[in-house]
Amino acid sequence: MKAFTDPTAPADSDVDRFAAARLVADTVLYEGYVLYPYRASAQKNQMRWQFGVLVPPDHAEMSSSERVTMRTEVIVDPGDRAMLTVQVRFLRLQRRCVEATTDAGVSYLPVASLTIDGGVIVPWDEAAEHVIDIHAIALVPIEGAARERRFVLPAGTDVEELMCAGSIVGRAVRRREEVAGVVRLAVRWLDGDALLKVTATVENTTSFAPVDTDRDTALRRSMIGVHTLLAVDDAQFVSQLDPPPDAAAAVAACASDGTFPVLIGSEQRSDVMLSSPIILYDNPAIAPESAGDFCDSTEIDEILALRVMTLTDDEKAEARGTDTRAATIIDRCDAMPAEMWSRLHGAIRSLRPMDPLTSVDSASDNESVPWWDPGQDSSFDPFTDTMQIAGVDVGNGTRVRLNPSRRADAHDFFYAGMTATVKGVFNDVDGDRHVAVVLDDDPAGDMLEWQGRFLYFHPEEIEVLG
Repeated sequence: MKAFTDPTAPADSDVDRFAAARLVADTVLYEGYVLYPYRASAQKNQMRWQFGVLVPPDHAEMSSSERVTMRTEVIVDPGDRAMLTVQVRFLRLQRRCVEATTDAGVSYLPVASLTIDGGVIVPWDEAAEHVIDIHAIALVPIEGAARERRFVLPAGTDVEELMCAGSIVGRAVRRREEVAGVVRLAVRWLDGDALLKVTATVENTTSFAPVDTDRDTALRRSMIGVHTLLAVDDAQFVSQLDPPPDAAAAVAACASDGTFPVLIGSEQRSDVMLSSPIILYDNPAIAPESAGDFCDSTEIDEILALRVMTLTDDEKAEARGTDTRAATIIDRCDAMPAEMWSRLHGAIRSLRPMDPLTSVDSASDNESVPWWDPGQDSSFDPFTDTMQIAGVDVGNGTRVRLNPSRRADAHDFFYAGMTATVKGVFNDVDGDRHVAVVLDDDPAGDMLEWQGRFLYFHPEEIEVLG
């Protein structure tokens, strides 16, 4: 890892406050870096680098699906001596070519693979991790809080000799293209000078004149997996997902683009934020049962570990030769002890006592209804039950407009402003209520209703029509 730091930063700058945040951030940084079956030849690994990619401006003009900038806007409740520390992290593509010796080691020839001591090394796009630090900015007064940090990562080539039985049999040549960028920070007062809006913008400024829209070429000059870490002293961040009522308007005025800021740490602290291209919830954390990264955080560790065990010895050899991270995954699964498998099989995070008002005395009622089987509980009927929303009884047949909130699933935001018809009011085992709807203009609505495939929204996300 190479850090490009602000030369004006004090010598005792605290970079460790992001230690806990980096554990979560690394799962974002390396999401999809190398997927099961962890081999360069696997179809799943032919299309990589999907999250948080900032391409050169010239390439973005030729491909409207790519982005050049990423903007994070957050709200800070400052004290008199409020300070801000920012860290931007990303990957830069590093192309590894494999060459075999010819003419008794005088020259080299590119090859598709090279076998060394029973292992196989193949060409592969690795990644070098980079960090841009901006240390200890005074937020008050805001006149001096703005910053612009430009950086250039120079092109370079590294050559690694590959040995077998004491002789040079080839080499791995790693090439990196120049990548340039800028981080801009802006601060302004909101809500009658009570709260601060902090805007952090990351931009790829690499000069690149492409002759076509080849994404692989542009990726070599891109910033990949970009995310921003922010920390404050003598201040606190306001949650973007669940702001207090007096800060809701300020949060609504934030417009993050290409990134999603959430609190990091614990519910008792709100001084660190992670802004990533992947949607998260406040205070995400790595499960303590997880022994290491699988570069696929949308999967379950146990499932991936079991899949690794199905690979043949030749497939594992190719995976180890694909990337050092893939090799680590293979080795860890091969050596995983029985107690680790038991930990991966499941965990109970917390237990809570049953509500005595709703519990059933099984000694006096042997025919108690299982809590997990609503089909046997006749006290609830989602298709005839109703609930009050804004003073109106809402149930099967009520027409509504959908207004997904910030805690909604990302897919739900596509339905914002659409009208729908309520098909039922459902109760879950935690006592929460959900409104099931079918979109009015959905041509497949009748079929979805027949199948019982509804869209579910919280009551506060429903506006009753008529």
